[in-house]
Order: sequence, then structure tokens, then C-alpha cells
Amino acid sequence: MRIAVFGTGGVGGYYGGRLAEAGEDVVFIARGEHLEAMRQHGLKVESTKGDFVISSVNATDNPAEVGHVDVVISCVKCWQVAEAAEAIKPLVGPETFILPMENGVEAPGELAKVFGWAHVLGGVCGIVSFKAGPGHIRHVAYEPFVNFGEWDNRPSERVERLRQAFAKSKGLIVDAPPDIQAAMWRKYILIATWSGIGGVTRAPIGVVRSQPGTRRILERAMEEVHRVAKALHIGLPDDIVSLTMATLDSVEYGGTASMQRDVMEGRYSELEAQIGALVRMGEETGVDTPVNTFIYHSLRPMELRARGDLEF
Repeated sequence: MRIAVFGTGGVGGYYGGRLAEAGEDVVFIARGEHLEAMRQHGLKVESTKGDFVISSVNATDNPAEVGHVDVVISCVKCWQVAEAAEAIKPLVGPETFILPMENGVEAPGELAKVFGWAHVLGGVCGIVSFKAGPGHIRHVAYEPFVNFGEWDNRPSERVERLRQAFAKSKGLIVDAPPDIQAAMWRKYILIATWSGIGGVTRAPIGVVRSQPGTRRILERAMEEVHRVAKALHIGLPDDIVSLTMATLDSVEYGGTASMQRDVMEGRYSELEAQIGALVRMGEETGVDTPVNTFIYHSLRPMELRARGDLEF
């Protein structure tokens, strides 16, 4: 397959790198020093699943130079999806489809508004990784996985082709689950609540889960997400909260979520796509979300300051 990876940070650099390592025809859309480093020295990936280097990297900052591809893997931050949708138009031909790998649950719908559902899959991934420097990706924790499927869950030849491409890759688990929306919400209930509580407490997950008070707040936040999911007819299991807590209990003590780190370092974060989206969906479905609403409004002043919309 001819694959374009749009956004070559911790997620795009890792998964795109693994696909390239497996022999797939991958072009990376990147910019600045990161792009120049990849062109000159290749893409270096340090990983708990094995280090590797892609010495000859096909990379550009101009999608128009690439032309149509089989699949575009979107790995930008949630707030960049609308901008990315415009930028990737030169990559999208009549048969091209897009795999969004953003956090949250709204990216597929945003892309479908531009390209139509005929060009968009549902997708979700899990990994703790980041750009350690120009041309250098570091994966530090979590068993990398990627799930994807048609939004209406019908079997399709293109999903199977992509699954086979990922299946050849080392260092990741790939699945095309029977219900992709449920798979996305299983990730969402974990990452949104971890990010929110982590952003407010500024403490690693080991502290949050070990203190009775913050552990209960984390569980209550998850319960609210579950109720919203039920109202939207998302097929999560009844014991999703205990299952998600068990996952968080297995994360290394010092683990932090990417949104949490952005909040702590005063950067633009995914607050709107993670916590804000849950609050909005709760309002739309008539489900009360007091814990998540408190978290959202507690973090929003810092978010506005990071955007330059508020000074204090």
C-alpha cells in the first residue's frame, strides 16, 4: 500500500516508522527541523519493543508533491484536524481512505464532513511516545495497538488490506474489531479521565490511583463517561469502569497522559476534544456530568492562557 502519514510526532513517527520498517511504501508529512533531520539522517525510533532506524525516509512538507495515496493516517492533535483536512486534500483520490488516530471520538466525524464517510474509517491507537528531538521518536511505555474499521462496522476489503499491512509490522498489535465506535470509547473513557484528573492534580497516575479520594474521583469521572456512552447507544460493557481502572492500575507509577503534560507545561492541549467534548455530549443527551464539568472549567483558564486568549 502507498501510505501517507500526516503528522510525524510520537504517534505518526512510531506507527509510520513500523510500517516503513516492514517494507510498506510510506511518505511522512512533516515540517521544520524534524523534516530536515529525517531527510538528512533518517528516522530514529527508540522503543521498549526494540529500537530501529529508517535510514532512507520519504518525507515532505508539501502534500501536493505526493499525489494520491491508498491511505492517509492522520496523527495530528485533535485541534489540528480541521486544518489537516484541508492540507491532505491533494493526497485524497477517488479510492483513498483516511485513518484518524487522534484521541477523543470526534475526529472521524470532522473528517467525514470534508470528505464523506466513503473516505473515512474509525480508528484508535494506544501508545506512550513523543518526539525526543528532530528526527527522533521515543516510545517509553504501553503495548502499542491500533484498531480501525468502517464507521458502520461492515466488513470491507480496504480494512483488511490495511490490517494486513500493520500485521507485518513489529512492535504493535493490530485489530479490526466488530464495533469500532465501542473500541474508540474504550480508549476515550481511559484517556479523558486520566488526562483530566492528571491535569488538575498534576500528579502521576500512581499517586492518583493510590489516594482514596482521587481514586474515587477518577472512578466517578469514568462513570459519567459511561452514562453518556449509554445515552449515545455505544456498546460498552457494564463493567467498563472496573476494566479501565484495572488498566490504569497496570500503568507504571510515574505515568502521565499527553494532555496532562501539555497542561502542566503551559501548552495548547486537547482539553476541548477530551473533557469539553464529554461535557457537551452530556448536555446534548441530558446526562449530568458534574465531575467532568468541574475538571473542564478548572483547566479552561490555563487553556485560554496557553492560546493567548487570557492573561493572568
